[in-house]
Amino acid sequence: MTEEKDRIDTSLTEEAINDKEENREEIHSNKEALQEEMENQRTEEGVETLKKRLEEKEAEGKEYYDRMVRLQADFNNYKKRVEKEKSDIYLYANEKLAADLLNIIDNLERALASQGEENKGNGLYEGIELVQKQMIDTLKKHGIEEIDALNKPFDMNLHHAVMKEEAEAETDQVIEVFQKGYTIHGRILRPAMVKVAQ
Repeated sequence: MTEEKDRIDTSLTEEAINDKEENREEIHSNKEALQEEMENQRTEEGVETLKKRLEEKEAEGKEYYDRMVRLQADFNNYKKRVEKEKSDIYLYANEKLAADLLNIIDNLERALASQGEENKGNGLYEGIELVQKQMIDTLKKHGIEEIDALNKPFDMNLHHAVMKEEAEAETDQVIEVFQKGYTIHGRILRPAMVKVAQ
């Protein structure tokens, strides 16, 4: 009996040891699963945190990009404006000089008109006429041209009406030019002083 008892005790001990080992393995397995689950949670939390930071940085990058695009557009507009101002300076730099020269041309025309038809062959008349023509040609080379006003419809941008008179012409048609008008590169240098039909 002792032998049987020893065998039962041994088998019980072996079962208990086996049970303990199984419990240990189960506990160890549960512990590993718990650690793995905790690591997964930490990883998921880390991934979420990283995703949030990535989104924030992407938004910040987009904001910087938009700001850079606006600055680039502003700079391009500034360059265009400066180029236009420069070209305007070159185009209209002679405006004051040209306006002063127009008075000389007016005086030359008055001198020719005062000579009358009978003096057209006279050397003085031809000399004045030549100087006037050279001045007009020089002004044309620099973009200054006469405004064609006679028998044209009145345009307040081009003409300055100083008189209105009953005439056989259409209403608001220029019937006489008192002083010629000029443009410089398409811009009014001096409007034509005119008489308009009523």
